[in-house]
Amino acid sequence: MDSQQSILVVDDDLHVLEVIEARLSSSGFQVCKASGAQEALGILKDKKVDLIISDIKMPGMGGMDLLKNVRSLVPGLPLIFLTAYGTIPDAVRAVKAGAIDYLVKPFNGRDLINKIRKILKNGYKSLAPGEIPYESKQRYFGERSVMKEIYGLVERIAASNVNVLILGESGSGKEHIARIIHQQGLRKEHPFVVVDCGSTPAGLLESELFGHVRGAFTQAIRDKKGLIKTADHGTLFLDEIGNISPDMQVRLLRFLEDRKIRRVGDLQEIPVDCRIIAATNSDLLEDIEAGKFREDLYYRLRVVTLKVPRLRDRKEDIPLLARHFVDKFCESYEDKAVELPPETIEWLCNYPWPGNIRELKNALEAGVVLCKNKVLSIGDLYLAGLPEVPYSASSKDKPFSLEETEHNAILRALKQAEGIQKDAAKLLGISRRAIHYKIKKYEIDLSKIR
Repeated sequence: MDSQQSILVVDDDLHVLEVIEARLSSSGFQVCKASGAQEALGILKDKKVDLIISDIKMPGMGGMDLLKNVRSLVPGLPLIFLTAYGTIPDAVRAVKAGAIDYLVKPFNGRDLINKIRKILKNGYKSLAPGEIPYESKQRYFGERSVMKEIYGLVERIAASNVNVLILGESGSGKEHIARIIHQQGLRKEHPFVVVDCGSTPAGLLESELFGHVRGAFTQAIRDKKGLIKTADHGTLFLDEIGNISPDMQVRLLRFLEDRKIRRVGDLQEIPVDCRIIAATNSDLLEDIEAGKFREDLYYRLRVVTLKVPRLRDRKEDIPLLARHFVDKFCESYEDKAVELPPETIEWLCNYPWPGNIRELKNALEAGVVLCKNKVLSIGDLYLAGLPEVPYSASSKDKPFSLEETEHNAILRALKQAEGIQKDAAKLLGISRRAIHYKIKKYEIDLSKIR
C-alpha cells in the first residue's frame, strides 16, 4: 500500500527536503517536493497527494496560510507540520486550525514514518467549519455557540495525538469530552483507560499507574500491569490531575518525556505509546505559584487546553439536555415517554446547578422514577433532592439572576475578609485571579469595604 501513497514535502531548506525524501522513499512512499507554499499549491492542483509534511515557518506564504488553502483545495487532506522548538505555540495553533499533528525539529525519522502510517491507515475526514457530528449533538452538548466552538475544536484535536488538558468544574462533562476525543481519534480501536487521581490514595497511585512486580512490597503477591501499560496504543485519561503528589508528578513527567515506564520493584523499562488527556477542576497556575504543581509538567500536559463552561453559564442548552436525559431514562426503564411541561423547563433553566450536568442528570433520573401520570413536575424535582428555589408566576416580572447572587456573595466575602482579595478568594473557593476579575466586572469599590 505504501508504494501507492504519495506524500508532498514542503520546506524552504533544500537539505531538509533531501533528508525527508530519502527517509520516505526508503519506506516505500512516492515523494513530491516543494520549496515553498505556492509551489506546493501548484502541485496539489495537478497531482493526487495522500498527505502533506510542511515546515511552519517559510518565507512568503507560511504554513498557516498553506493550511487554509489546502483546506479549500482538498478538504480532509492530512497535514503534518514540522516546527522548531521555539515555534511550538504556532504549531499548537495550527492543530487547532485543522492540522493533524506536528513534529519538533530535530525529529526521529522512524517516529515520522510511524506517524504517517498510522494517519494513512486510519484515514481522516474533515468537517465543515463549525460542523459537529449529529451523534455528538445528542449527547451532553447543547446548541449554544460556545459549545459549538469547543466541539469544533474537539474534532480537530481528535485527529492528532497531542496531549490535551481539560479544565472545568466537577460534573461539567470533562470525562465525556475526553471519551469523544478518543472515540473520534486515531486510537479509537484501542483502550480508553481512566485514572481517578482524586480518589486513589497517594500510596497506591504509583502501583496503579506503573504496575509492580511480585515481591516489590508486602501485598505484591503477583506481577501487576499498570494502567499506563493497559492504555498502550490507546488513551490514558488522568482525571483530577491536580491532586497527585510531588513524587508522582516527577514520575509522570519522566514518562511524558521518554514514553517509558518502570514497574515498582523492577529494573527493566517498558516502552508505552499512549495519548495523554488530563483534566482538573483546580487552578493549576495558582498551584504552580504556591509550589504545589510542577510548571514543566503543566506545560507537558497542556499542549492544547479546553475550558468547559459551567452549566449555569449556558442555560440555553438546558431544555435540550433535559429532554435528552429524560428520553434516555425512559428508554432504559422501558417506560413510556415522560412529559416535561414548560413550567418545569423554566424552573430547570432558573436553577443554578452547582453540580453542573452531573447534578442535572441525577435529578432528572430520580424525577422520572418519582413522577406521576408521566408528567415530570417541579414537585418531583423537590422529591428528587433539589432544594426549593423560590419560583412563582411573579418570577417573570423579576427573573432569577445568577449575576446578582454572585455579586452579593463576592461582597459578603470581601466584607468578611476586610477587603483583602486573597482571603476573600479562599472563602469563595476561587483563585485570586478570578476574584480580581469579578471585582472589575461588578465595579466593586474596595475602598468602601475597607
